[in-house]
Amino acid sequence: MPKHRPGTTRRALTALIGILTGLLTMSFSLSGTASAAESGKKVPHPEDHWAGSQILKHEGGSTTGDEPPGLLATTEGVDVSSHQGNVAWSTLWNSGVRFAYVKATEGTSYTNPYFSQQYTGSYNVGMIRGSYHFALPDNSSGAAQATYFVNHGGGWSRDGKTLPGALDMEYNPYGSTCYGKSASSMVSWIKDFTNTYKSLTGRDAVIYTSTSWWKSCTGNSSAFGSINPLWIPRYGDSVGELPAGWGFHTIWQYTSSGATVGDHNKFNGALDRVQALANG
Repeated sequence: MPKHRPGTTRRALTALIGILTGLLTMSFSLSGTASAAESGKKVPHPEDHWAGSQILKHEGGSTTGDEPPGLLATTEGVDVSSHQGNVAWSTLWNSGVRFAYVKATEGTSYTNPYFSQQYTGSYNVGMIRGSYHFALPDNSSGAAQATYFVNHGGGWSRDGKTLPGALDMEYNPYGSTCYGKSASSMVSWIKDFTNTYKSLTGRDAVIYTSTSWWKSCTGNSSAFGSINPLWIPRYGDSVGELPAGWGFHTIWQYTSSGATVGDHNKFNGALDRVQALANG
């Protein structure tokens, strides 16, 4: 009969423990890698980007701040980001501003540090307000960014004072104009964002974009015009040509140098139409 050797058992147990430890370490490592990939990389200066910051840089335009002539049944609004800091909402209300969009997020790593003052402050003076997300399509998936947006100020409630969230699609402040994506890939990314946003909130996101960028980066896709309200920037006397698929605009950002905060907008309709968009 062979003799039992205690040392052999100990060595076998030690080897088994080593194998299990290695497998667990590999599992956690792979899990962490997947999470990091989904969350996207941090961006260097998100506080420098707001709705239109790259439009003005690439497309230019008049920024006198004067109200465009000949407009009927419109409602004045503004959009803000951390660039404005604490906003004088009472001053804007007294000047006739009735709605606001506030930057909430960028990518999946940045939240506006002034969001509470701006989002709640506009609400408290009586404005109808919403929030927007500055998209970085090369940073992470559309679904990941929509989820991050909703979880950090981009949600919606049927309180009559909250506009659906807006997706800010404009020139890449960190690199190539179209974020290294083909037109079809860009359209797919935007659909990933808007579909996820709707599944989380029940609302179709507003799309902020310029006609020039949309033509360059989506191939002038008409896939969103019948679904998503259009918020278009053009700094001049008229809205001009719209991207394919949209027969009309919902919001026009007409200047980046208006009173108090700079970026001013016209809603394409009287106040009751702003309320209708808020109510869904």
